[in-house]
Amino acid sequence: MNRTKRIHNILKKHFNETTSIVKNNSILHKGHNNFDGKGETHIFIQINKNSKLKLNRLEIHRKINFLLRKEFESGLHSLEIKII
Repeated sequence: MNRTKRIHNILKKHFNETTSIVKNNSILHKGHNNFDGKGETHIFIQINKNSKLKLNRLEIHRKINFLLRKEFESGLHSLEIKII
C-alpha cells in the first residue's frame, strides 16, 4: 500500500466524522535540493470538518502529526494540512 493510501486510511479511522482528501504533491517540489519529484514525500491533506468533531484547528493539526509520526520516520518530509 502506498503512503497516500495509508494516510487516507489512518485519517478515515481516526476522523470518521469528517471527509478527507489526501494528495501526493511531491512532483511540485521537483528540483528543490536536487529532489527528483518521485516518491511520496510531500503530502496535502484537506479535512472537511463538521459540527460533530469537537476538536479545534490546533488540536486537529496536533492529532494528525501524532498519528503520522511513523510516516515521518519513514520518509515523509512535508505535510500540508487544510481544514475547512
